[in-house]
Amino acid sequence: MKKRIIAALIALVLILALCAGCGAKPVSTGKTGVVRDEEFGNVYIAPTIDEFNALGFAFGDSVDIKFDNGVVLRDIPYYSGYYVPVGELLLCGYPGYPHPVVARNYGDPTWEEFGMNEASKVTVTLNAKGKYAANQEFFALSYSDERSDFDSDIKFANFREVRGGGLKEGLLYRSASPCDDQHNRAAYADALAEEAGVAFVLNLSDTEKTYAEHASAEGFGSEYYDALCKDGKVLLLGLNANYRADGFAKTISGALAVMAENDGPCLIHCVEGKDRTGFVCALLLALAGASSQEIIDDYMITYDNYYGVTKDDMPDKYEAIKGNVDDFLLCLCQVEKGADIESLDLKAGAESYLRRGGLTEDEIAAIEAYLAG
Repeated sequence: MKKRIIAALIALVLILALCAGCGAKPVSTGKTGVVRDEEFGNVYIAPTIDEFNALGFAFGDSVDIKFDNGVVLRDIPYYSGYYVPVGELLLCGYPGYPHPVVARNYGDPTWEEFGMNEASKVTVTLNAKGKYAANQEFFALSYSDERSDFDSDIKFANFREVRGGGLKEGLLYRSASPCDDQHNRAAYADALAEEAGVAFVLNLSDTEKTYAEHASAEGFGSEYYDALCKDGKVLLLGLNANYRADGFAKTISGALAVMAENDGPCLIHCVEGKDRTGFVCALLLALAGASSQEIIDDYMITYDNYYGVTKDDMPDKYEAIKGNVDDFLLCLCQVEKGADIESLDLKAGAESYLRRGGLTEDEIAAIEAYLAG
């Protein structure tokens, strides 16, 4: 009898536990608003990254995303960076972003893709806890926005001359933004641009509207850059990250044609001077006859400057990040992933990209002449 009573009590405890588990509140945002990411055209969800994580989400989780227009995205990785292959979807809580963003890595804007408007709603729900934690841990990179954490102004501003192939010395420079101070680098990049004698700028990230916001912000001190802008020597291109898109090719091709009509030195930048800048510099280096290794070396300096990633110190991360450059070159040459990068005719590929962007043979020749000096 006693044994039967104990067994019944154990069964009752298990039933109560199961019922409690069934009633547990799922990790979810509930129905919340969306905000258009003005820079890249992607979908921000309304909670801040800290608010989103406080709900029980963590980088490396798998999530489901349901929009109120019926679009449902299943098993989407939530990362602190763009740690998915080119074109794939993720939910990204990138450091410095105001909200988690639904985006495609180097892909088309998701706001239009998923039919969003200002009244749209979205629900994000946990699919699987930590499903992508190993990938998050492997790729996770962050950098400081404090000058004191860097060896030099040059590293902090990610400022450097672009060198390779037959590129004229002292002609091209790249950096973090000298006008957008969200990472506290604008004043340093501006001073280095003045020191280098920069006379023309390709601003890949800003529009007239966003530049006006930077210039009117309290503490704006990029006087050299602002003078160039007022003199018509800064092209405000407002590009997103999808270098494979026809619109990107058309915009950057036209900008390079204008660049070739101006005297150098020329500065190329976006916000961090990393990816959009990296692609455009790869394009120009290819036009100048640089090797794939020279293009890779130029791109990877940014990861040394910001994160201390080098081939010797972090070989696995170095090789994974290098895949970004590989895709730049595959895009230029219009070949599929897996092609032998070293066997590609990069100059011919770069010329073909400019033709796709609408340039004539004479305009392409003028750009190449400019680069050679």
